[in-house]
Amino acid sequence: MFTLYVTDSFAAAHRLEEYHGKCEDLHGHNFKVEALVQGGSIGEGGMLLDFAVFKSRLKEILTDLDHKYLNEISFFKERASSSEYLALYIYDRLKGLLRNERVTVHEVRVWESENAYAAYRG
Repeated sequence: MFTLYVTDSFAAAHRLEEYHGKCEDLHGHNFKVEALVQGGSIGEGGMLLDFAVFKSRLKEILTDLDHKYLNEISFFKERASSSEYLALYIYDRLKGLLRNERVTVHEVRVWESENAYAAYRG
């Protein structure tokens, strides 16, 4: 099994409405996102997936989140805009964008600070 990893970042604001602490107030993060895909079948050119394709699909998702108020995005109107749900959101979108490739999305990590991340694995 081969694993590919890419990382990117975005900045966004949110508030955790039922947190009952200072994060309930509007605040922002410079989020770092790590995505891992896996597959066992190497294709043309000796690659599991072209890194350029992988990076561009992740960038497409993060561009939709960059400099946004996350609570106003429809996905987060029904659930908290926490790092956990951000990881799920990015995972699901990436899975859809890569559905025609030879890979499966293994894990998405969303870092909200230098020393704290949430991850989602399907």
